[in-house]
Amino acid sequence: MVLPLPLPLVPAPVSVVAGDGRLPLTATMRVSGPSVAADQLASAVERRSGIRLSAAEGGEAEIRLRVDPAISAAEGYALTVADDVEIVGADDAGLFYGVQTLLQLLREDDGGWGFLRAEVADQPRFGRRGVMLDVARHFFDVDEVKSFIDSTSALKFNHLHLHLSDDQGWRIHIDAWPKLTELSSATSVDGHPGGFYTKDDYREIVAHAASRHMVVIPEIDLPGHTHAIGVAYPELVEAPVISEGLAAESERLGQALPVHGRTYTGWGVGHSSVRIHEERTYEFVRDVVREIAELTPGPYIHIGGDESLGTPKDDFDLFAERATAIVIEEGKTPVAWHEMGSADGIAEGTVGQYWGMKVPRGSHTAEAAHFVERGGALIMSAADAAYLDMKYTEDYPLGLTWAAVIDVRTAYEWEPTAVLAVPDAAILGIEAPLWSETTRTLGEVEQLVFPRAAAHAEVGWSPQEAPERNWESFRVRLGAQAPLWKAEGVEFHPADEIPWSDR
Repeated sequence: MVLPLPLPLVPAPVSVVAGDGRLPLTATMRVSGPSVAADQLASAVERRSGIRLSAAEGGEAEIRLRVDPAISAAEGYALTVADDVEIVGADDAGLFYGVQTLLQLLREDDGGWGFLRAEVADQPRFGRRGVMLDVARHFFDVDEVKSFIDSTSALKFNHLHLHLSDDQGWRIHIDAWPKLTELSSATSVDGHPGGFYTKDDYREIVAHAASRHMVVIPEIDLPGHTHAIGVAYPELVEAPVISEGLAAESERLGQALPVHGRTYTGWGVGHSSVRIHEERTYEFVRDVVREIAELTPGPYIHIGGDESLGTPKDDFDLFAERATAIVIEEGKTPVAWHEMGSADGIAEGTVGQYWGMKVPRGSHTAEAAHFVERGGALIMSAADAAYLDMKYTEDYPLGLTWAAVIDVRTAYEWEPTAVLAVPDAAILGIEAPLWSETTRTLGEVEQLVFPRAAAHAEVGWSPQEAPERNWESFRVRLGAQAPLWKAEGVEFHPADEIPWSDR
């Protein structure tokens, strides 16, 4: 298939000029530069083409990698493919992203493999470009999470939000509270197998993410979404609040209602709450936050705050104030879902994550704005655009529809700064969450994530005024990613609205 556009790059760079023809890829090509970046490039080229680049041992290399802070802003890079290749990153992350762009220029035709000639200058629009993986509803092991990191970081995402606890399971070992993993980790939604991460497992995930310039943000969801805590430590959690809506939804899905102290495998929400007025609850929160903070080099701890429908408002506000203060005391910046912005006393500097609709409902605007008023900022995850667990079409076999049916174009055509009445500078960036009620395997996760994650990657990285920052250009450039994803074993959904390429 002949591509209508000469440079099939996603996300679209700040500036790109196409050259003439291709630089042939040969087995004699040598690469020089920082060893980690050079090895990542050589390994990816070999997976794609079967050709292994060799390391330059003195002398001149055909592919040169280097870092120069003067070249661009943080995470930026310059890339030139002419009679040879040079990638200059403003920092190590920029060099990594330049390598990802070069890999998108690697193409096969009847003459063999080669790099499309081009000159690229690039840097991100937003410093915060995230994806979220829910490992609580369904558990994904270390190798699966590492694979998810590889495929999303290639699109220049730089944060991985791990949803480590929910009503259905607790997924990380805590020394001070060992029953969490002994009693609350074995199952997932619908009784499927569960699991948990040892501290060494979690360290391995964090280290792998760092090698791809991703910051891990661990989330322990509080004070709601806490039924699993009560399976291990019943004294910390209130009896479930069974609303008419929860009862009706559980009956429709054929799922049992939650019972205090027993494992819950449905996916109803809003029924659980920790005991707000028990001092033991805050000992628990402090121990958990401290142990996770010790494992997490990144600056953030996410403490949830969403759908606490069974928690009285005054109690919720009290908990929000105390929990965010604990995170600060442990040396991290708290992140919370936007509902926590309803609490007057949230710690100054707390970051809010907005998961309401593109047209906000009810009190959502005020709740989100309160984080900014308290010296914090916002991450945008508008559910009817950014939620990766929504169906592509009404009859798609995976995903849900409560927020919207989100095809690829809907995922692409939203503007993070246009949703809330806050200054543009208050928007740190975006995050595209994947909730795992309907996904049992990594392949099923990938089918929901790809190709829509590429749309969010462009929303987060590319400048609004970039010449190719439009749907018609994007859909063709996106179609050209198919060979890369196939080479990496990514099980993407071949959406009908995209002209998929085979080369």
